Amino acid sequence: MSLGVTGTTHNHGARQATFLPEYARVPSSAFGPPLNEFGYHVGPIKGNLFWVTDASYQAMFLTTETGVVLVDAPPTIGPNLIRAINDVTSANGRPSTVTHLVYSHFHADHIGAAVLFGDTAEYVAHRETERLLRTAGDTNRPVPTTTFQDTYSLQVGGERLELAYHGPNHTADNIFVYAPDHDTLCVVDVLSPGWAPFQHLMVSQEIPNWIKANERIMEYSWSTFMGGHAGRLGTREDARLQLGYLNDLTASVRAVNDAMDPLRYFVKYGPSGNSYASLKHYLQDAAQQAAEPVIAKYIEQLAGVDVVTADNAYTLIECLRNDAGFLPGIFGLRQS
Repeated sequence: MSLGVTGTTHNHGARQATFLPEYARVPSSAFGPPLNEFGYHVGPIKGNLFWVTDASYQAMFLTTETGVVLVDAPPTIGPNLIRAINDVTSANGRPSTVTHLVYSHFHADHIGAAVLFGDTAEYVAHRETERLLRTAGDTNRPVPTTTFQDTYSLQVGGERLELAYHGPNHTADNIFVYAPDHDTLCVVDVLSPGWAPFQHLMVSQEIPNWIKANERIMEYSWSTFMGGHAGRLGTREDARLQLGYLNDLTASVRAVNDAMDPLRYFVKYGPSGNSYASLKHYLQDAAQQAAEPVIAKYIEQLAGVDVVTADNAYTLIECLRNDAGFLPGIFGLRQS
């Protein structure tokens, strides 16, 4: 099946939402530095390592004696990546050509501007990224020219990045990018400093391993973290805060699942045989109940926590039920 848009299009009309809720203010701690007139910020991390953001997405790059090593190329930043690199290299006198582009993973929202760097760059990624990009067939995301399975030490012009694959998490191919000489770790779509994890735990594919990735982040030695999203860099306290959020949400989900009575959902929809309706509303209400104490605890600490936590709770309910085998009440083993 092709995902391309072909054939006749049909305009069914756009239906506007009749109600848009209000949410808590975004804590000032979630915001990063102001953007320049072109809509980006570029700044140093440490030594010859720099980062660039448009307040929604992030990339980082190393200037070296022989060229630039770029990590990710988000399309929302687009040509501003080139401007940012030129800003830095014109100031430090190093070459501005991007000789290597490291893909954190295959998703287009993080590497969809890779095409800007043409055929001369070396594209470095996990082996699974190569397979996924060949399947996608997206010319904006060139297929990697260098791949690895477990670890890869990328050494260019007197600088280095250590790449590691710790198994699937957000996606099947998502890697850790470590700059040990610059005390910096990059793991995309796991931790967005200052913010609660986006809906359904960053729309991740392997939830148990995604949670383990949060724990593994703390096993590395670093003081600066880049997560690919939001407008600022992260600290170890940001990582600890998210682990606390995940632990609290897991505990709340377990408690609600143990205590919640599903009877009224089956009384309402059971006579019609609509088991989908019974389960949908049971699970949605359980997620909302589990989310409420967690929202109250983190409302002043994590931006968007009131926006996404019920969705995150729903994902954890399904993860605990199907992946971990936590089967309370109606989901448990039927006794004869």
